[in-house]
Amino acid sequence: DEGFLRLERLVVRNLYADGSTSAPYPCDVVRRRGSDAVVAALWTRRGTRGLEVVLREAPRVPVYLRRTREPVLADPEDYLTLMEVVAGLLEPEDGPGLEGRARRASLEAREEVGLEVPSERFASLGEGSFASPGTGDEKVHFQAAPFDGEPAVQGPGDGTVMEEWGVARVLDLREALRACREGRDRKSTRLNSSHANISYAVFCL
Repeated sequence: DEGFLRLERLVVRNLYADGSTSAPYPCDVVRRRGSDAVVAALWTRRGTRGLEVVLREAPRVPVYLRRTREPVLADPEDYLTLMEVVAGLLEPEDGPGLEGRARRASLEAREEVGLEVPSERFASLGEGSFASPGTGDEKVHFQAAPFDGEPAVQGPGDGTVMEEWGVARVLDLREALRACREGRDRKSTRLNSSHANISYAVFCL
């Protein structure tokens, strides 16, 4: 049963410019059904409150289960929940190119934090980056858009149990960037800072 992930155990060789090859070596590749994902960096300016951004707090079982391991670096955290940017996998029906990425970002904004953000509002933050290139081929594409109103405490979700509990959090941009640096917000909720750092960098230019 492959489940949501598929593990490919390969034996590969490197091919060099002079035509020579390396010795064969093992390479494990973890794949999901899609090889591309979209992050929706959602922001707003309201009166004197300055720039604010939306994150989503939710439990992440793989991270929670770190407690069952013995990492090289001691980690006393419980990781009951993790705060992340709004994101999701690109689906075939989203379509190609920038339009498809913007359409997926709009859908994820609705599903995860209950915000109606038209796809036309989204701007690309570049060609993306690889989430974990040592083990997988997933490429993450970053989209940013302003939103109106207030996010729902809980978005409608995508119908899966894994995603049924998640709450929207609105943070001042300065607080979000501080949380990226420190790995947690002022309520001690852990932050998945790698994607958030990239997403919010555009607002600091």
